[in-house]
Amino acid sequence: MAEELHGSHPALPVVRGDGNRLPLATASADLITYAQSWHWTDRDLATAEALRVLRPGGALALWWNVSDHSVPWIDEQDARLRRFFGAGDSAHGSPVRSRDLPPGLDFTHRRLPWTRRVPLDTHLANLGSHSAFLVLGAEPTRRFLAEERARLAELFPDGTVEESYAVELSVAVSPGAPLPPTP
Repeated sequence: MAEELHGSHPALPVVRGDGNRLPLATASADLITYAQSWHWTDRDLATAEALRVLRPGGALALWWNVSDHSVPWIDEQDARLRRFFGAGDSAHGSPVRSRDLPPGLDFTHRRLPWTRRVPLDTHLANLGSHSAFLVLGAEPTRRFLAEERARLAELFPDGTVEESYAVELSVAVSPGAPLPPTP
């Protein structure tokens, strides 16, 4: 990804970091976001690091795009995924209440629904990009996705799948009064 960014925008510096070690100065940011990634961090390290980098009154925003299980075909697909992987919780998108949010911060939560229409191949490619499939191996993944293709082709005969999602957003303001703007 860094190579792609540098190739497209050579004037932009590329700095390596991760959610547990942000390559930013102390009290230098008004907003730190973790989109689809908080669950990959060490919660305690990442919380301390975000609070170090945030200015007083800055915001920590964590969000996930999750499948909308009120849509029958999505709920049924999720049930098939859970059976396939032997997972107890949702296999692709779990409720914000189950997220391991940092303690000691007062989070405000919002759920923002959205939809998109994509070709069936795009839907299946996205599904197959989830980490559970990536570690599973090519043949079991191919078989599962072929079965899903057959099921979804019946539901969406024109080859366009309407996916329904929700962004589950949690935002907390860092302790302390905001710093005055710098001139």
